[in-house]
Amino acid sequence: MIFIGKRIDGGYKLSVEIKKVDKFGRIVLPADWRERELKDTNYVIILKKEGELKIIPFRRVDLRKYFDSLDLGVDAIREWDDFEKKLLKREDNL
Repeated sequence: MIFIGKRIDGGYKLSVEIKKVDKFGRIVLPADWRERELKDTNYVIILKKEGELKIIPFRRVDLRKYFDSLDLGVDAIREWDDFEKKLLKREDNL
């Protein structure tokens, strides 16, 4: 394992590990990363870009924390069509 510098924000150091890919295309993710990043999930997101892969832990977001955090400028939405018309009209005036 090779450590390269430290992030500006004081976060984790960037480490580089050379891993063997088996004949089925599998690699083993580093144990310390799995323990730290995959606490509550066994799923990862793999971003493919020419010449590289980026592996990100898949985390579910609790959208309930955003409930009522957005002010739409209306007291209640009774008819969705009316709401959409008012919202679109307001955006045109901006």
